[in-house]
Amino acid sequence: MQQSEVFPAIDARPGTSCPHTILIVDDDEGHAILIRENLEAAGLTNRIQHFPDGQAILDFFFARRPPGADTFLVLLDIRMPKVDGIQVLRQLKADPDLRTLPVIMLTTTDDIREVERCYQLGCNGYIQKPVDYEKFAEAIRRIGIFVPILLVPQRNR
Repeated sequence: MQQSEVFPAIDARPGTSCPHTILIVDDDEGHAILIRENLEAAGLTNRIQHFPDGQAILDFFFARRPPGADTFLVLLDIRMPKVDGIQVLRQLKADPDLRTLPVIMLTTTDDIREVERCYQLGCNGYIQKPVDYEKFAEAIRRIGIFVPILLVPQRNR
C-alpha cells in the first residue's frame, strides 16, 4: 500500500472519540495537505490517511482488507494516475461489503455529466474544489463541521 510520506496516518488526539478514519485519495500532494490542515482546523481529530492514486486506495481495501470494525469516510478525487476516481468509486460500490462506504467526490471537475455519473455509481456527495485558496479552505472546513455528525456503517468483514 502506498501512502504519502508528507503526512502518514495519525491517531486521534488523546481524550477524544473519533469513530472513523478519513481517507484522502488525491494525487495532488498540495491539495491533500490543504485538506488535512483544514479538516484539523475545523476541530476534527479523526485519524487521516492519504493515498496518492486510485490504485493505492483499491489495494488498501481489496489487498489489505482492513478489519470490518474499522469505519471510513473516503474523500475521492476524480482525475488521478493509475486508476481514476470514477473507476475507484465503481469498484467500491460494486463490492457487497464496501457499497455502504461513504464516498464524497472532492474534485476540480464541474462537468455535470461527471456529477451525474458519480451519483449514479453511488457517491454520497460531490463537492467541487474551488480554485481560490480561501474558498477551497472554507469548503474543507465546512466538511470538517459535517464529519462529526456523520454516521458511518460498519462493514461486514
